[in-house]
Amino acid sequence: MTAPEDARPERRRGGRGRAAGLLVLLAALTGLTALPTWFTTTASTALDPSVVVHASGADVAPAVPAAALVLLACGAAIALVGRIGRWVVVAVVAAMGLLVVAAALQALADPWGSGLHQLVVGATSVGSDESDVTTSAWPYVAVVVGVVVLLAAVWLGSASRRWAAPSRRHEGTTGPKPEVQDERSAWDALSRGDDPS
Repeated sequence: MTAPEDARPERRRGGRGRAAGLLVLLAALTGLTALPTWFTTTASTALDPSVVVHASGADVAPAVPAAALVLLACGAAIALVGRIGRWVVVAVVAAMGLLVVAAALQALADPWGSGLHQLVVGATSVGSDESDVTTSAWPYVAVVVGVVVLLAAVWLGSASRRWAAPSRRHEGTTGPKPEVQDERSAWDALSRGDDPS
């Protein structure tokens, strides 16, 4: 049994809403992975032989919170864009997934070069990169979230083909509106001395 014709557009509009909600959720998850400590190391100064330095994801992989902001914007845009804009959003979401994965992997491969060195210098005025570094689970979580964002982009590309087009006001159409023409006709009639009512 097929759904009524008037129920199908509602389902398609609901698909846009679910997609927007998913992107907002992924933006929040991506941003959250950058908040906790990714790396911890120790350094020494003349006054303190053991200064503990913590580096968050935002410190060593600033591209991760930046990607979260872009994903949030994509969540707002997906409900408004038309056919071409939809594919732009899909491409941007995929790019953000790749960016998160690449930034997290780069930080894992070289914590000192990713920003930990600058944090140590700022905390101790000593630029030694010889201390041991403890890695938390959060950069690995960021990699997983980035892969999920990539999968979401694939799903968006597939699911959005069944969506109804957005309203004309979001498409930028400039066709004449009947009510505007009626108002003009009424004013023309008044200027001729006729009663349009």
